[in-house]
Amino acid sequence: MKNNLFIYLLLLVLTVGSVGCTKDNYEPPKSQLTGKVVYNGQAIGVRSNGVQLELWQHGYAFFTKIPVYVAQDGSFSALLFDGQYKMTRQNGIGPWVNNTDSIDVKVSGNTIVDMPVTPYSIVKSATYQKSGTTITATANIETVTTTNPLEAVRLYVFRTALVDDFNQDAVVSLGAAQIPSVSQPLTLSVAVPASLANAEAVYVRVGVKTAGISELAYSPAEKIQLK
Repeated sequence: MKNNLFIYLLLLVLTVGSVGCTKDNYEPPKSQLTGKVVYNGQAIGVRSNGVQLELWQHGYAFFTKIPVYVAQDGSFSALLFDGQYKMTRQNGIGPWVNNTDSIDVKVSGNTIVDMPVTPYSIVKSATYQKSGTTITATANIETVTTTNPLEAVRLYVFRTALVDDFNQDAVVSLGAAQIPSVSQPLTLSVAVPASLANAEAVYVRVGVKTAGISELAYSPAEKIQLK
C-alpha cells in the first residue's frame, strides 16, 4: 500500500513538473510594434503616459485589450506576437477629436504603424530665448477644428525633460481672451523659480489647452542652459 502511494505521488510530481516545463518553454513575444500619433505627418506631443491606445486581437478565448501608452513625443511601442490586430483610440483620452474607428495592424517582425488623429489645436513650432532668469517662448499655434474652442496656451518650466501640465515648477498661461488671433505668433515669458536657482539647466515646453478637454497638445521639450 505504501509502495502504491509512493508511486502515485511520484507520478503526480512528474506530471506537474512536466506541465511547468511546458509553460516555461512558451516563446515570449518578440515582434516590436512602433509608431507615432500623428496629424498630417506631424507627431502630436502629449503628457507622458497620460494617453494610451488600445490593441485588440480577435479569435482567442481571452479577448482583452492590450494597453499601449503614448510617450510625450507622441511615439508608442509594444512587444507582441505576430498576427492581426485592431488598434483604437480611447474616447475622451487625448487632445484630439473622438474617433471610434479602428485601424488594422499586421504585425510580422518589427512593424511600424502610425495612428492618425484630428487634434483640436497643435503647437506648430516654438522657439525660446533666455535673458537672466526669464525664458521667453515664441509659439505658432494651429487650430485644426473649432468644435471645442481654444482655452489657453501655456509655457512650462521643469527640472527634467518630462515637463507637462502635471510636472512643472513654473507655468504662465495666456487665456483665450488674451489671444486676439492664433494666426499670429504668440509670446509667453516665465521666470525660472528660485527653487531651480542652482540648476545647470531646465526644460521648457509649450502646451495648448482646448475647452472641455483634459489633455493638452504640446511642443517638444527643449533644454535651456542656465549656467
